[in-house]
Amino acid sequence: MQAASLLSSLSALPTWKSGSPGWSRPWSAEENELRAAINSADPAGFQKALAEETVRRVDDFLAGIEAYRDHPYSRTLEPMPEIWRRGTTRLLDYSEPGAAGTPVLVVPSLVNRSYVLDLTPKRSLVRHLRAKGLRPYLVDWDEPGPEERDFGLDDYVADRLSGMLDAVTARAGRPALLGYCMGGLLTVALSALRPADVLGHVLMAVPWDFHRPYCLAAAPLQTLREPVERMLGQMGELPGDALQMLFALQDPGAVERKFRQFRHVKQTSAAARRFTALEDWANDCVPLTAKVTRETFFGWYGDNLPGRNLWQVAGQTVEPRKLKHPALVVVPSRDRIVPAESALPLADALTNGRRLIVEGGHVGMLIGARAVSGIYAPISHFVSRMKSSD
Repeated sequence: MQAASLLSSLSALPTWKSGSPGWSRPWSAEENELRAAINSADPAGFQKALAEETVRRVDDFLAGIEAYRDHPYSRTLEPMPEIWRRGTTRLLDYSEPGAAGTPVLVVPSLVNRSYVLDLTPKRSLVRHLRAKGLRPYLVDWDEPGPEERDFGLDDYVADRLSGMLDAVTARAGRPALLGYCMGGLLTVALSALRPADVLGHVLMAVPWDFHRPYCLAAAPLQTLREPVERMLGQMGELPGDALQMLFALQDPGAVERKFRQFRHVKQTSAAARRFTALEDWANDCVPLTAKVTRETFFGWYGDNLPGRNLWQVAGQTVEPRKLKHPALVVVPSRDRIVPAESALPLADALTNGRRLIVEGGHVGMLIGARAVSGIYAPISHFVSRMKSSD
């Protein structure tokens, strides 16, 4: 896809010259300006410069991929003890032995591995919470197994998350819930089911109104319904590779740009290790069950059930305005996966919610240079103030 995109300028130039650029809509002012500049350029010189730039970008792109594949980094963080398991779902205890701080049930998305929240020794939200005396417990969903094959969101919330909430409460007391991306919606649903058993919320890059501008809207998803249903019928799940493609389509040029830039990064640097760690995680995504795919693609993105206060889990309507817990809604300012326009309505809907706008993108906020001071520290401070009597 990236190579085709890079090479498309060479193939498009002849039709541009012939006056048939391939679309029927009116030209914008910017396009007219570009058109005039190209038409006034020396044809032979422009063709040569375009070919050279295309080759340079393709070379940089491929060299960046090769540098990533050859990088010696591998994740070596020690595993934390497992304190609860049901099917392929398990709960990991990150708390320091003897710690007495607020317990935190940390819930990642179903589509990506949980270790994005424990990526490296210096970029680990859960280890930061541990170092501050809090008691974090990280949910590891893993891939759906035979027991989870027919799971929907009801099962993940009312069975798995509710069971882990009981385990944490018995071990450490009533916890705060920290949800990242899709995991944030699941924690809000858990609170709707069991409001008295939760201290509060931290919601990081969590979509809520799926029909706000710049969000994936219903119309494009309706065109995908048939091929998605066909895939679900043939495979019984939505594969991780299909999810990766959908993420890539949010910004088709991002893959090319990041690998071209990586080619010029010093491979022994901390930046190169962080890039490799993040890419390893991003390419380690897991499939979604067929039922969860339908509920999220067509219930969330298609029908905007959460944003319309129509989403139900285990028979309970999930309405943020009814939740009285203290809540911190963390919104990355450059998030393409969950634009701020989709996340901010959740902060507005929560009765006791406050917002924290941070620099970075959907994942970059977790590992960037300002992650510790700009995100980890405010979250740990916010959670530390929650007490069982709140």
